[in-house]
Amino acid sequence: MPSPSKTAAAAPSVPFVPREAPGQDVYLRISSHLAGEVEPRAALAAIAAEIAEIMPFTHADICLHDSPGWVVSYEVGIRTRWSRARTRVQYSPVRDLLTGKTDLMLTANAMQDPRYTYPGACCEPILDHRLRSRINVPMRVMGRVIGTLNISHRIEGLYDERVVAETRILANVLAPYFHALHASEKAQQAAKVRAEALKREEGLRQGALELTQTLERERQRIGMDLHDQTLADLTRLLRDTTSDGAMPDAADLSGRIRDCIEDLRRIIDTAVPTLLDLFGFVHAVRVHLERAVGPGPVEIDVEDTTDGAPDRLDPTTRTALFRIVQEAINNAARHSGAARIFVTVGRDAGHRLCITVEDDGCGLEPGAGRHSGVAHMRTRADLIGAELELVSTGGTCVAVTLREAAP
Repeated sequence: MPSPSKTAAAAPSVPFVPREAPGQDVYLRISSHLAGEVEPRAALAAIAAEIAEIMPFTHADICLHDSPGWVVSYEVGIRTRWSRARTRVQYSPVRDLLTGKTDLMLTANAMQDPRYTYPGACCEPILDHRLRSRINVPMRVMGRVIGTLNISHRIEGLYDERVVAETRILANVLAPYFHALHASEKAQQAAKVRAEALKREEGLRQGALELTQTLERERQRIGMDLHDQTLADLTRLLRDTTSDGAMPDAADLSGRIRDCIEDLRRIIDTAVPTLLDLFGFVHAVRVHLERAVGPGPVEIDVEDTTDGAPDRLDPTTRTALFRIVQEAINNAARHSGAARIFVTVGRDAGHRLCITVEDDGCGLEPGAGRHSGVAHMRTRADLIGAELELVSTGGTCVAVTLREAAP
């Protein structure tokens, strides 16, 4: 690899032409601009003209330590990947400055300098935008390196030792401002994350409360069904078979007992998804879909492309998924007027389990997302760490996706 001091034939060396040293007014203007900014990116953009007065540049950026082992960059002149995402310190082209290994990086051609283009380095912006001349100095606050000031130009050999002093002065001026702005930005981001977490927790708490109330109402309904129907039928059977009157004939007695059994089976199936435990998720979904649709002319199908992945989940997650699918099927069968209802058990691009219930009906009414059935689906999804999405275009599609890859 050529030495960083050599010049490339395609880019003739143009030595830095000394100008009159910048006066104090340029630094006063920088301080004035920074005093009015509250965000690092905007602050750097606000002082770009003043930086150009001190030294010409094609690209300038400030790289700051973020969380341990990571850095974040703010840039002006050219928008590159450096400011789009955080970078690990070991892959940063200025890692030697960030780790205190050196106090200055100066090169005539960074594209040919192994300090910047080592294997694994995040050096694409240097190569893509042909940033040859580069000068990099540390930024310190109370003696600690908090980041680096990085100035680059496409012209090769533009910077030399004579600009180092001005770059260091500029870095010393900018360091406390950007350290404070970055700390403020991190604090705001942390506050936003906390607020969102609290909002989710409150939503989950409220949803769990509503679900508990619904389950209590369901328990009461089951109790009333048993009392008003099954218990009443059994009481009549007992009275008819123990009274002094004529005994009912065998056919009548058998029919009445079968009715009681069917009533009990319906109540049990509603309370506990026995089909789920006995025959598996897909079979239970198919049976529920057939029952919900009834004998009407509705095309139905259940497809599983996961080789039974739902049945390898823990029982709580599997039951919650089944209840969500039940509710989505009930809504489609009762309210959509659909001619087709399809259930698909599959995986998304991230190998996460995704179950969809799709119909070609009338779609969701405005505000349907606030109805208790949908709210309960969302609560069940939140309780198992799943994502629930409802799309209503030419029908309705309810999709529930686990947040982690399923077995």
